[in-house]
Amino acid sequence: MSLKRLAALIGCVAILIASAYAQQNEISGTLGRVFVSSQAVKGANFFDPNVHFGNGLTIAGNYSRLLKTYGIFGISGEVSGAYTWDMDLNLSQNLIPEAYKSLFVTPAVRVNFFSGQGVTPWVSVGGGYGLFKQSHQLVFGGPNPGKTTTNTGVFQFGAGLDVWPWQKWGLRLEARDYYSGVPDLNVTTVRSRQHNIYVGGGVIRRF
Repeated sequence: MSLKRLAALIGCVAILIASAYAQQNEISGTLGRVFVSSQAVKGANFFDPNVHFGNGLTIAGNYSRLLKTYGIFGISGEVSGAYTWDMDLNLSQNLIPEAYKSLFVTPAVRVNFFSGQGVTPWVSVGGGYGLFKQSHQLVFGGPNPGKTTTNTGVFQFGAGLDVWPWQKWGLRLEARDYYSGVPDLNVTTVRSRQHNIYVGGGVIRRF
């Protein structure tokens, strides 16, 4: 997916959210970690030819607006974002960056079950933009000779649980899979895309 198409998608969803007449908006902030499974290096003939990823500490935010309710279901337009400021990397050879930062921004449609109740599970599907910033240093020292910025399209699938102990403040547990391209790690792995699975918890504000 080209960056122009991603920008058009983000713009259309933003307009849809802004023009809806529902009176319920929510913002949330959560803290958690992103999990990425190891990736084997193609054609490698050295010991442990797998790129290993740390579990990067991540902050996530979300804005949503209720668009329509159908019985127990509430349909919202939302924009979710997740920023990981230090995803450690490891490989047995000094070939890859020591770490990277990542940012995902994905407009989406969310469906809440038992909308408006004190406990409401939900699912979310959307797509948007991802950015990886690779470290300038290699994993065992020395300058990184490769690219330090990677842009990618992202598909987002998520599920979570919102609990509302108070009228305007609630608690959120969420898991989202930001399915993206791969960062430039100076090696070719067996994958052209990767699952960035975010799991976190935090607070919601309704207004």
